[in-house]
Amino acid sequence: MTKTNDIRAAIEDRILVLDGAMGTMIQQGKPDEATYRGERFKDHPSDVGGNNELLSLTQPDMIRKIHEDFLEAGADILGTNTFGANAISQADYDMTDLVVEMNVESVKLAREAADAVATPEKPRWVAGAIGPTNQTASISPDVNDPGFRGVTFDDLANAYGEAARALIEAGADLLLIETIFDTLNAKAALFAIDSLSDEGLTVPPLMISGTITDRSGRTLTGQTPEAFWVSMSHARPFSIGLNCALGAGEMRQHVRTLSEVADTRISAYPNAGLPNEMGGYDETPEETAEHLEEWARSGLVNIVGGCCGTTPDHIRAIAQAVEGKTPRKIPQKVRRMRLSGLEMFEAQGTDAKEGAA
Repeated sequence: MTKTNDIRAAIEDRILVLDGAMGTMIQQGKPDEATYRGERFKDHPSDVGGNNELLSLTQPDMIRKIHEDFLEAGADILGTNTFGANAISQADYDMTDLVVEMNVESVKLAREAADAVATPEKPRWVAGAIGPTNQTASISPDVNDPGFRGVTFDDLANAYGEAARALIEAGADLLLIETIFDTLNAKAALFAIDSLSDEGLTVPPLMISGTITDRSGRTLTGQTPEAFWVSMSHARPFSIGLNCALGAGEMRQHVRTLSEVADTRISAYPNAGLPNEMGGYDETPEETAEHLEEWARSGLVNIVGGCCGTTPDHIRAIAQAVEGKTPRKIPQKVRRMRLSGLEMFEAQGTDAKEGAA
């Protein structure tokens, strides 16, 4: 086993395990409005219930304990409690002025938990989570005005840039742009992160994870997995993958498709099955792990974990299921023109191959 905290070396040796659902674990504690507010925000004029990112400030012990439970279950990578810690999402709670603090404190909590258990044989990493915001740049929120947009590209880039800067400066090992339903939103995130690099900030490896919203096999804005990869490939991400929306059974074919076209590492963290009538998730840890074990045996993945409905028990079962399995080998890059719209277009001709970056 590689004795290094270099994630690029470690992922050559084994399949790495991402943690499970922060939101699921928070809701298991049934926090009420007073819990979210804490003493500091008891007089805040707007409702804050459901603002999970605020809990990093008002209930840090709760968030730290969730991280600890996922680490004990076998997670190699912790996602920070920052899915909605951006100015666009926090505007709903009148808390845009807290975005930087939310991101910084969330990294600190994850880092404290990770460093407490990390060893040379089993290092742990912190991924700064950047969610998609609650706006879309590609679709009008007004059915009577198809050209209207609730947010601009610049709005998104500014929000993503503020969050990413805070995550990087707080010491995140990776940036995880996740649950991407609109590729244009993700483009804004990549533009913002590129701008930080241009300013001289050292940007950690990027993990990019999209979401297929239903059994159509496309993102909300209509892209296939292949087209999504082509749209993102210019960023040369550390990994590309899928999370959320679908359970493992429904996600497999789309993970396989990505695995066939992407010349980088593949991540996958599905929900614990499809949601039931009450919005809950019924798939047992053993059922989820059985799916991901098959993916690992089939050479489809480099990073696995869980999204909505997955608990430390799910992550423990997944970690055990993929232990000792060989990570997917990154294929050689095919030097052929690929363009992306809703689907991938690939120019035909003689291939010139080179090693993967």
